Amino acid sequence: TLDAGRHPTPDTYLEARAALGPTESARRLLHAAALDSCFVDTGLETAAGAPLLDLPAFAALSGTRVREVIRLEHVAQQAATTSTAAHWGETTRTAIAEAVRAADAIAVKSVLAYRHGLDIDPARPAPAEVAHAAGEHLAEAARSGNPRLSHPTLLRHLLWTAVDLGLPIQIHTGFGDPDLTLHRADPSLLTDFIRAVEPHGTPLVLLHCYPYHRQAAWLAQAFPHVYCDVGLTLSYTGPAAPRLLAETLELAPFGKILFSTDAYGVPELHLVGATAFRDAITRWTHDAGLRPAEAARIADLIGAANATRLYTQAPLRP
Repeated sequence: TLDAGRHPTPDTYLEARAALGPTESARRLLHAAALDSCFVDTGLETAAGAPLLDLPAFAALSGTRVREVIRLEHVAQQAATTSTAAHWGETTRTAIAEAVRAADAIAVKSVLAYRHGLDIDPARPAPAEVAHAAGEHLAEAARSGNPRLSHPTLLRHLLWTAVDLGLPIQIHTGFGDPDLTLHRADPSLLTDFIRAVEPHGTPLVLLHCYPYHRQAAWLAQAFPHVYCDVGLTLSYTGPAAPRLLAETLELAPFGKILFSTDAYGVPELHLVGATAFRDAITRWTHDAGLRPAEAARIADLIGAANATRLYTQAPLRP
């Protein structure tokens, strides 16, 4: 891809990358990933201190169709900087709805696992609860100078705001950066919340999931509005990736699993994520003894068709 040979040393690879320059190397790597569409969480604006490309620039460089995913906590944190405690709930609700419409967003996302953990009260908080929690949050933010939103009542308010919108809600589960506590990122902790959301029909997408991918697979099997992915998982686990995909497929229906890369920052991650998935699904379908047509059908479901059906057909409620 970068004219560095088949098995370059790190130094040779970096030299070839530098010779091409950042734009051309990124273009080649992104095109080599052979992605059709990218759904991008815009809650991250920098990587290692450097600004990330905006969506139009990323679309032009990658040659893909790009749609936005709105991060709930990011929008709420920005919108509530001048809000009073009494109006915090309505301010954030309005800001999220406006952000979704302005971006024609395809989904929203919660990083509850990072901000508190998935072990939350599943009930919708009453307005008085939200106002009281907002008072505590604003007082702590003023005292510490840190506006990071971590109050569990306010995070629940954001989730239920998203439920009311009706778009798919992506929820980070499982492993990630060191600022989460792993055992509190087990998706099975969300079971009561999942039950509470079911009558509303809002899709919930459990992201990443490892090492709790079997719990996520059971939730996707048990509840009609739950989906899961193993993005990031396959990129990190190397030779174990086919086994982990197989363990997810033990329970999760073929129509409920979504491919993703969770790539950001460096373009190599898009290619690594796509390659890891293609290798894992090829190995799994071979080991399962599937006929070529059936193997291709399942690979297409997980690789594209499930996401197309879920994200492009979910109505945005007024």
